[in-house]
Amino acid sequence: MFKVGERVCYPMHGVGEIEGIEERTVLGETASYYVLRFLIGRMTAFVPVKRAQSVGLRYVIDGSECEKVLAFLKETPPEETGNWNQRYRENYEKLRRGSVYEVAEVVRCLRKREAEKGLSSGEKKMLAGAQHVLVSELSAASGIGAEELFRIIGSA
Repeated sequence: MFKVGERVCYPMHGVGEIEGIEERTVLGETASYYVLRFLIGRMTAFVPVKRAQSVGLRYVIDGSECEKVLAFLKETPPEETGNWNQRYRENYEKLRRGSVYEVAEVVRCLRKREAEKGLSSGEKKMLAGAQHVLVSELSAASGIGAEELFRIIGSA
């Protein structure tokens, strides 16, 4: 169970801080919810405590892991399928699971594809979202500002 004040990563959204745990009634059912305020974007989410693990809510990586993630971004990505629909679904699943390395893999692969062939509008949106999630976690873990991390990731 997460505690108030802890920073957590929520797949597809990025890093937020647990501001509280509240009882709420939704569709006639009362349950406990984490009140999660995201660090970038000023958005708030309510995540059911019982479903936190199944939706991928997890602790932010520690600072020492940041260097490994940045090095991972510089590695050559594996070959992807040429079928855009299959590639999009595979990348979406990686983002939904929320592993920092899977998010980094999506960023790495889409940036390579962007440089070589260009991206569809859907893939451009996916790349922007993946970079947002990755930068929010790396920033929270390392203390490096978001602008600096966007620059670093852009040159990876």
